[in-house]
Amino acid sequence: MLYDGMYMTDDEFLSNFRMDRACIHQLTGLIKDDEVFSKCWGKRDKRPVILHIMVFFRYLGSYRNEASLQRIGLVMGMSKGAVNDCVIWVSQAILKLQKKVTRWRDEDEQKQIGSRIKQAHGFVNCVGLIDGTLFQLAFAPTLNAKDYFTWKGNYAIKALFVCDDKARINFDCQLLFQHT
Repeated sequence: MLYDGMYMTDDEFLSNFRMDRACIHQLTGLIKDDEVFSKCWGKRDKRPVILHIMVFFRYLGSYRNEASLQRIGLVMGMSKGAVNDCVIWVSQAILKLQKKVTRWRDEDEQKQIGSRIKQAHGFVNCVGLIDGTLFQLAFAPTLNAKDYFTWKGNYAIKALFVCDDKARINFDCQLLFQHT
């Protein structure tokens, strides 16, 4: 199996799925009991949740022709419809985790974070680090594509994160769209 460590090395796994096995197993533990995986039609219940997650990350980590559902399906041994279902179901399950895994720290945690940041970087009263990134899209969106076109010449979704000094997301990531 792809996820048992016998099929590919750790480096090959990371290259194919953009996340190491330990993180994928951790995510599997967080979403395995989500209702999207328990409402079974057809073969859905026969595929392990970890395989859904691997398909999801393969899709997110692919560009241009490599991101086609058919090509990913050939690599992962499933139909393009099943790939699409995996991406949708995992997305739904992960989005439900947002309030559970991202939160603003309480006053005691803020003091600890501020102390560590001050000691490491000299910033006084700093309780979070902010950064933005672009999540590149494999294809132009069908609606309002021009709004997703970036100065880098591709299509992407802009995101803004506030993290603590240990790179844990403290604040809900803000996806930035021109229409919102």
